[in-house]
Amino acid sequence: MKVLNFPLTKITICFIIGILTTYYLQLSLFFINSAVITLLFLFTVFYFLSRNQKKFILLFSLNTYLLSFFVGCLTVLFHTESLHKTNYTHCKKAFENPQQITLCLREKLKSNDYNDRYIAQISQIEDQHYSGRIIVNIQKDSFPNLLSIGNIIRLKTTLQNNNSPKNPNQFDYSKYLKDKQIYAQVYVTKSEIRISKTIKKDIWYYSAKLHSRIVSNLNKQHFNPTEMNVALALILGQRQEIAADIIQDYQFSGATHILSVSGLHVGFIMLIINFILKPVGNTRKGSFIKLTAILASLFIFAVISGLSPSVLRSVVMFSFLAVGNHLRRGDNSYHTLLVSLLLILLFEPYFLFDVGFQLSYLALFFIFWLHPLLKDTWNPKNKIMMHIWNVLSVSFAAQIGTLPLCLYYFHQFPGLFFVTNILIIPVLFIVMIVGIVVMVLTIFNIVPLFFIQILEKSIYILNKIIHLVASFDSFVIRDISFNSYYLFSFYLCIILSIIWIKRPHFFKLTAVLCAVIILQLSFIFTKKEIQNHKEIIVYNVKKKTIISERSGKEVTLFCTDSFFKKSPQNTILNSYLTGNFSHLKKTLKVKNTLYFNNKKIYIIDSTGVYPKKIQPDILLLIQSPKINLDRVLKNLHPKIIISDASNSYSIQKLWKTTCQKQKIPFHSISEKGFYKLN
Repeated sequence: MKVLNFPLTKITICFIIGILTTYYLQLSLFFINSAVITLLFLFTVFYFLSRNQKKFILLFSLNTYLLSFFVGCLTVLFHTESLHKTNYTHCKKAFENPQQITLCLREKLKSNDYNDRYIAQISQIEDQHYSGRIIVNIQKDSFPNLLSIGNIIRLKTTLQNNNSPKNPNQFDYSKYLKDKQIYAQVYVTKSEIRISKTIKKDIWYYSAKLHSRIVSNLNKQHFNPTEMNVALALILGQRQEIAADIIQDYQFSGATHILSVSGLHVGFIMLIINFILKPVGNTRKGSFIKLTAILASLFIFAVISGLSPSVLRSVVMFSFLAVGNHLRRGDNSYHTLLVSLLLILLFEPYFLFDVGFQLSYLALFFIFWLHPLLKDTWNPKNKIMMHIWNVLSVSFAAQIGTLPLCLYYFHQFPGLFFVTNILIIPVLFIVMIVGIVVMVLTIFNIVPLFFIQILEKSIYILNKIIHLVASFDSFVIRDISFNSYYLFSFYLCIILSIIWIKRPHFFKLTAVLCAVIILQLSFIFTKKEIQNHKEIIVYNVKKKTIISERSGKEVTLFCTDSFFKKSPQNTILNSYLTGNFSHLKKTLKVKNTLYFNNKKIYIIDSTGVYPKKIQPDILLLIQSPKINLDRVLKNLHPKIIISDASNSYSIQKLWKTTCQKQKIPFHSISEKGFYKLN
């Protein structure tokens, strides 16, 4: 690949490796600073030496790559807010006792059934200056929510750490928030909030005002709420109010990406601006006018859509592509992509761990790299077929590039994604063009009713198409087991295969065959790892007792509810089965005695009955049994006590105190999460 010969490619790769190294290995700040200072000195020395003597060019290059590696390390530490002395994570008392906290609301999140949710920036705890972002959960009630972005509020509460997953193989929301530099949450009622008369009028405030004005004016025009929420998601990336069933339809049809502002949306804006300015010549002056119009339009779009990270990411990425086109570097799209990637990560290194960021750049890279190859495989003479094939080949290129990553994160594959893309692209084109015009005119409240009706009907048709495709449930392949070994080996196969197909060569074919062997080894290694593994899991399911015993791929489920297989908690078991390449062998009622790896587990249920001579290694308490735990411990002498989520909170508190006095480990499932024995 010629792109690998571009010096910036190697610098970017080293920079990314530096980010990953520090993220996973936690290198010390002193070591990284020392390395950067030393390498900067050597960089200067080798630069001047290499100008006169060619033998120093190699040393200069190696020093540059090493420097970019440590700059990547330093960038991560600099942007890790918990390392800053003023970050609220260093105020331990705020996590222990209620404190007066002053904060400013920055972003509205999707509400849940119980709370309105915001991201806020802390400015003070009591009278001391602190910084950092938290999530504010405000309990819903019959009174209207009068808060808006920019409000400075005071409340007396305790900061709560983000909870880790309480069951195995579940999405780690705590880690997700940590990567966004959000380390805590607060839960308050409206009566506990004191709103300051002062409003922080920054760019986020004006962006939220614009968004509110658009929604208010659309409501005045009696825009159907269902279609309006989809319009706000499609055009502005605001998914807070969109219905859960509609999101599910978009997921199952393979069209989720259009609900989040991505390259597709920003690309539409660039196409529209280029079409409007088509009469302007391609002279140097005309090209500069086009570039200025595109950059200004993208900036305005980012402000209107709320300046969310996904919007800013797409805008920056396409701004560089626009600059590249202006500089007549259309053939070097890879280089432009790399420049935007490096710049974004330099200012926000944690974007590298964002799924949307990874999918966006992978999709765009594979469209640039693989689409021309796919497109040339068939040249239909019919213009309609040519456009359909062009859309399909772009879709296939993006899907091939992102498929392993999607399977790794989401464990499902929409088999009709190509049908979805063919059907929705014409409608989506109308929605985007009319929608952008409507959103801009709505700001000034001068949008014609005719335009709103076109947009509403177009989105209605779009939703119906998506729902029709999603209704073919059998084409949605779910619960696909896929681990990191598969992820890397599949990408190795895909990349080397494309390199070989582009320019066939014996050594390239050898590399492809080696990649296939590595893929097979990943299957064998995973299978061996699973077959040799045995474990028992006690799950965290409120008011229920769920225990699974796994031996290799086979899982036996023990539960007190015979209807468990039909209940919503099935998702908990499915996550575990998918994550461990397993299947459910049988479901049994909970037994009082279980044996595992020469350890005896005894279960005391609601009856409170137990034999005094059983002497278990592990004692599991379920369904709030009325027992004297002191007496039980003296009779049974267990090594550890486990209390699952079927027990009441008050009785668990008493058991915990008893265990502390007896110096016996106590594991509360509802407090600490699932218990694993292997």
